[in-house]
Amino acid sequence: MIPAPFEYVRADSADAALAALAEHGDEAKLMAGGQSLLPLMKLRLAMPSVVVDVSRASDLAYVRSAGDHIAIGALTRHCDVASDDAVGKELPLLARAAGSVGDPQVRHRGTIGGSLAHADPSADLPAALLALGASYVLRGPSGERVVAAADFATGFLETVLEPEEMVTEIRVPTGLLGWGYEKFTRRAIDWATVAVAVARRDSGTQVALANSLVPAGTNVPPIGGREIVTPASPQRVWDAITRARSGGPS
Repeated sequence: MIPAPFEYVRADSADAALAALAEHGDEAKLMAGGQSLLPLMKLRLAMPSVVVDVSRASDLAYVRSAGDHIAIGALTRHCDVASDDAVGKELPLLARAAGSVGDPQVRHRGTIGGSLAHADPSADLPAALLALGASYVLRGPSGERVVAAADFATGFLETVLEPEEMVTEIRVPTGLLGWGYEKFTRRAIDWATVAVAVARRDSGTQVALANSLVPAGTNVPPIGGREIVTPASPQRVWDAITRARSGGPS
């Protein structure tokens, strides 16, 4: 199908993107890699009056070690997250999840911030970041605020982002003692029917589920379920996987 008519604006920096959002308000949508927004626009499930292209905002594409966490710019592409040396060493769970997104074309266009803002419950990265206890930096007209991954999504394709805000950075704590990521799909490059991310630390083990089987209207957290397992319990991890497969809450 053909998208509804829209105005195209290109923003080459975070400041330019925020200025465009301030000007156009909730009539505007940010587009990074376009891997989520464009299909919705073609189906006319999303009909923004203005599309703000931030794909060339290089100030938001980076991976940096920052003491007890790794900071990742929102426009860092999936392929760069998956191949980054620091991510591979300190956060192998995140590297595995990023390398599991779609196919090479999607991984070379899609961005980590775009995936989070889209808030699809069957996406790989939101579940992995939830298990890792990540937090997201949101920037808007009144400055920055930091939101925990567990508090970011509020519903199917819905988040706490205000119309004039954008995700600028993802902060992921290091210090993993163990991890795992398993994804079950109907096709090799498809969305997850169910995916399970597990991150073990001294404080316990966190399990996050990505699940496309949850029916609309059920009382299930939007980016998979989550639970803290202290101490680590293989049986409780398996129970979480079983619940995800059956479409039940965790």
